[in-house]
Amino acid sequence: MILNNVTKAKDFELYTDQELEAIFKEILDGIKQVDKKAQDVMVDRLANKCKPVGALGVLEDVAIKLAGVQRTGKPEITGKAVLVMSGDHGVIEEGVSQCEQSLTDSMFHIFLENKGGINVLANHVGAKVICTDVAMASEPTEANSAQWRITNGTKNFAKESAASRREVLLALLIGAKIAIDEVAEGNNLLATGEVGMANTTPSSALISFFTGRPAADVTNRGTGINDIALERKVKVIDEAIAKHQPHADDPVDVLSKIGGLEIAANVGAILGGAYAGAATILDGIISNAAGLVAYKFKADIVDYLIASHSSAEHGGPIALEAMGLKPCLNMGMRLGEGTGAALMFPICEASIKVANEMGDYA
Repeated sequence: MILNNVTKAKDFELYTDQELEAIFKEILDGIKQVDKKAQDVMVDRLANKCKPVGALGVLEDVAIKLAGVQRTGKPEITGKAVLVMSGDHGVIEEGVSQCEQSLTDSMFHIFLENKGGINVLANHVGAKVICTDVAMASEPTEANSAQWRITNGTKNFAKESAASRREVLLALLIGAKIAIDEVAEGNNLLATGEVGMANTTPSSALISFFTGRPAADVTNRGTGINDIALERKVKVIDEAIAKHQPHADDPVDVLSKIGGLEIAANVGAILGGAYAGAATILDGIISNAAGLVAYKFKADIVDYLIASHSSAEHGGPIALEAMGLKPCLNMGMRLGEGTGAALMFPICEASIKVANEMGDYA
């Protein structure tokens, strides 16, 4: 299996940059188009149920999508996992968040103790939570061995590129590795989650750049910043895009200049999950930004994505619209962590129950 010999970030030291590029390309090339015939089978199954055609809306859409991803007219969910990627951001120095950077480490450890919002909701729906430190700035502890840590946070992209190309490739491959391993363990429905103070700033930057929308359209208050800080956040994003001039046809370059490494890890997880034959549920703005970058790597990935909720952060719905996705829930959520995505798990399960258990017309 691809990346099977990698168990920690340091293992990648044996690979050249060119080899990392080649492995990532192998993952991209290995993502199959979803099975349209399996989708047609599911469409026929649902059409014969005791209801008007399409009457169950999102439930039917999800069932059809899962059929295509799993390449069978009778899909099943064998296990669920939320992949929570964690990283810090140098751009926090610009006053774009009201939280201290140390809160990333605090929240990460709360997740490890099974006490976070994502833990509560994942436990409620019977999903596993996998927490991965990709680029936190804090010192590693016994509880957080930093097995997959690439660097101690990104650089301040208001002044320089957020990360090197190699660091972004490592984040992409680490995310892919974690997703591929989870699918191999039987968790064939994934969700993206994250934690990282100031991470709505790179997320908004990525969405602004890839959609062509001004930062003011896609940027909101994140952790609750005031008007002055919001104006500063928008200015930082606009100026960073103008300063770095990312190459639109090279998403690795874009991520390295104005992105974040936990976002890149989520991109890799989405692509790795698809490579292994699993759908991924997107969460809020950070997750939506990761989905949009994955879409720029491979447009077919949209057939593997399920949009959970309409984020209260402006950029989230805009990113979904750019991919042609519609959120299934509208709950005013903006916590992140994968909390909105976790709530989508039982809806996905319900979609399959409808196909399997609802009566057919005689």
